[in-house]
Amino acid sequence: MEAIQNINLSSFLDTLLSLVTAFTLGGVIGYERQYRQRTAGLRTNVLVAVGAAVFVDMANRLEGHAGAVHVIAYVVSGIGFLGAGAIMREDGNVRGLNTAATLWGSAAVGAAAGADLILEAIAATLFVLAANTLLRPIVNSINRQPIEGDEVEVTNTVYIIAAKPHQKLVLAHLSRELELANYPIRDLEVHAFGSDDIEIEATLMSTSVNSDELDAILSRMADQPAVKQAFWSPSTTE
Repeated sequence: MEAIQNINLSSFLDTLLSLVTAFTLGGVIGYERQYRQRTAGLRTNVLVAVGAAVFVDMANRLEGHAGAVHVIAYVVSGIGFLGAGAIMREDGNVRGLNTAATLWGSAAVGAAAGADLILEAIAATLFVLAANTLLRPIVNSINRQPIEGDEVEVTNTVYIIAAKPHQKLVLAHLSRELELANYPIRDLEVHAFGSDDIEIEATLMSTSVNSDELDAILSRMADQPAVKQAFWSPSTTE
C-alpha cells in the first residue's frame, strides 16, 4: 500500500524531468567521448549521469535536501572506483585520466539534474565539453614545445628498415609525414642493415608525442612496399 501512496504525479513529472535532463546532457558529453573513441563513450556517460540523478532525486524526495547532500557525497566518492577502471598504465605511460575525469563530470551533471538544478546541469555540461574540446589544441601546442633546462628529457626515436635501393624515397616520405604532424627531426642517421637493407634512425626533437598519432604515421610507412619494419621507441636522459 505504501507504494501506491507514494504515487504522486507532480513528483513523478519532476523526477522524469531530472532523468531526461541527465540522459540528454550525459549523452552530449558521451557523444564527444565516443567520437574520439575513448574507453568510456556514449552509453557509459549516460548511465553515470542517469544513475547519479536517480540516487540524488530519490534522496531528495525521501529525506529532503539533507539526504540529497549525503547521497551526493557518496556519488562523488563512488564514482572514483569507476574512474579508476578507466585508468591504465601501458609502456610507462598513464592513460585514461581524462576519461576518468569526464566520468566524474558526468556524475556531477547527473547529480545536479537529480537535485532539480537544471540550468546548473546545463552549465556543467558546457564546461565539461569545453575542457575536452576547446582546451585540446592549447594542450597540444604546449606539449610540443621543446623542453628547456635541466629537467628529464624524453627522446623519441623512429626506426625504419627498408630496401637499400629505395632509401631516398623512404627518407622523403618519412620526413614529409613527420613534418605534417609537427614532429621536427633533431638527428637523422642511416645504417646498413644486412646486405640488402638499411636502417633509418630519426631522433625527434624533445617534444611531447601523441603515441596514437605516431603509431598511425608508422603504420602508413609500413604500408610502403619498400619498408619492411617501422617502429618507434622513447628513452629518457637527465
